[in-house]
Amino acid sequence: MTDNQRAITDDQRRRAKLIWDYHQMSHEVRPCDAAIGLGSHDLGVPAFCAELYRAGLFPTLVFSGGSNPTAPERFPRGEAVHFREHALALGVPTEAVLLEPNASNTGQNITLSRDVLAAAGISVKTVLLVSMPYMERRAFATARKVWPEVEVICTSAPLEFDDYLKTIGDEQLVVHQLVGDLQRVIEYPKLDFAIEQDVPEDVYAAYESLLEDGFDSRLLKV
Repeated sequence: MTDNQRAITDDQRRRAKLIWDYHQMSHEVRPCDAAIGLGSHDLGVPAFCAELYRAGLFPTLVFSGGSNPTAPERFPRGEAVHFREHALALGVPTEAVLLEPNASNTGQNITLSRDVLAAAGISVKTVLLVSMPYMERRAFATARKVWPEVEVICTSAPLEFDDYLKTIGDEQLVVHQLVGDLQRVIEYPKLDFAIEQDVPEDVYAAYESLLEDGFDSRLLKV
C-alpha cells in the first residue's frame, strides 16, 4: 500500500465489518423480470451481472449511470457505457442489454432505468438490483421509495469483507465509503429519497466511532 492507501487497525476493521454486514440485504436471489446494474467505480458489478445472466436469472439487463462524480477518469464515457462493454465481453448478448447513460444518483438509476424498460415494452413486476456489496441496503431503500409497485431483490458479488478490501486495494477508502453509505441510509428518508431502515445499536455505535476516527470524506452535507 502507498501512503494514501494505509491499512486500517484491527479495531477499525471490526467496526467496519459490522457496517459492511448491515449494508448487505442477504436476499434470496431468484429469477426476475429484469435486472439493473447500478453504476459505480467497480467493474465487479457488470461481471456479476454477466454471471447472473448466464445463470438464467433475468432476460433483460439495464446498465445505468453517467460520469462518476468522484472518479470521472475511471470511466470517461460514463459508467453504463463501460459496464455494458464489460458485460458484452463476458458473453452477454447485445440484445439483452439496455443502456441508461444519464443517471447521476441512485434514485435516477432506478427511475430512469424504469423508463428505459417501459420504453422497450418490458413489463416489470420483479427487479433484481445489482450493486457494490456495501450499496445493497441503500439501493433497496431507494427502490422501495421510487418504484414501490415492484418487488425488489438486491444482490452483489459474493465477497467477504477482507477479500473486498484486497480487491479495492485501499482499506481506508473502503471504510470512508461504508460510513458514507450508512449516513445516506440514515438521512435519505428525511429527504424523502428512500424508505426508513432500522439501524441496530451496535452498527450505529460503529458508525459514530469511525466518524470520530476521521472516516468522513464521503459524507453528505446535511
